[in-house]
Amino acid sequence: MEFATLIPVFVALFVIIDPIGLAPLFVALTRGMGVAERRKIALRATLIAFALLTLFGVAGEAVLNFLGISMPAFRIAGGILLFLTALDMLFERRSARRQGQADQPHKDDPSVFPLATPLIAGPGALATMILLTGQMDGDITWVLAVHGVMAAVLICIFSLFLLSTPLERALGPTGINVVTRLLGMLLAALSVQFVIDGMRDLQVL
Repeated sequence: MEFATLIPVFVALFVIIDPIGLAPLFVALTRGMGVAERRKIALRATLIAFALLTLFGVAGEAVLNFLGISMPAFRIAGGILLFLTALDMLFERRSARRQGQADQPHKDDPSVFPLATPLIAGPGALATMILLTGQMDGDITWVLAVHGVMAAVLICIFSLFLLSTPLERALGPTGINVVTRLLGMLLAALSVQFVIDGMRDLQVL
């Protein structure tokens, strides 16, 4: 297997997952958290995303078919959940909720939702893994190579997440507030696009 054949795989996963675009989202979703807590959330999110992407890369279609779930339905559900998160970011409900829970031992943990899924291992990334591993007639060497490339993309994501604290310091409280609102709007648009794509796949639109 030539290395050049893996370049399109890396490009496809990098563009779909978009590590650079996820870095400011991580800042917004972990606003007010310490360095150690952010590191734990970043590690947990990337490991969970790796597990999900591996599961769908190995047995994605079989899992969805077994559960009776179509990819369009999965895409629509992810879009709706992402839209709810966008509303929280737009209207600062997350900040208000954190202040109300200040005396409680548990805090919001965005590592599973929305970081691991649907932001990292979203419908597009999961579908891409299914499509990529299905090439070369499912050759085991090819499947392992695709998962190796996917792991490299996740390492890029984890590295950028670790740089979130200096990024937050550079922006300051006002800058973070502006970025949070702006990204909330972008997240809302992205979630609507997920729903539209799912409905289009179902031939509703």
